[in-house]
Amino acid sequence: MQLALPVSRVYIVENVQTGLAFTNLPDSIVLMGLGYNVDLLAYSPWLESAKCFYWGDIDTHGLAILNRARSYLPNLKSILMDEAALMQYKNLWVTKKEQHSASELTLLSEQEQLIYQNLKQQIWGKNVRLEQERISWEYAWRIITSIHKLAPFK
Repeated sequence: MQLALPVSRVYIVENVQTGLAFTNLPDSIVLMGLGYNVDLLAYSPWLESAKCFYWGDIDTHGLAILNRARSYLPNLKSILMDEAALMQYKNLWVTKKEQHSASELTLLSEQEQLIYQNLKQQIWGKNVRLEQERISWEYAWRIITSIHKLAPFK
């Protein structure tokens, strides 16, 4: 038996705290806390009929998880994982002990790949990490709801 939910949008967030902050968005579901276990997306073919968005930490591991998730959902769009968000919350950066080992992640968009390369090359500092839960919820929710309104059912 396969699960098939009647939703048009799916928000996949790296951390449970972020997922719990979501309030009701019509025709939507939030998947949270998968981290590198995004391989579970392979067992949910119904996701292919929804608009899917991914929001993770802005660090080499968060981008690696996005890359892995795209192997199951090629049309997956990232949100709040851009240079603008990274720079806006520079004062909240932390350090990740180790970077992801891959030199390149082939399923990232050009912009995402540039951020990944800049992080790998320590352009902004040593092992920079912006955890998603450090981003202002007011700012994040404004972006999420605006994307939600612009993402009609396929």
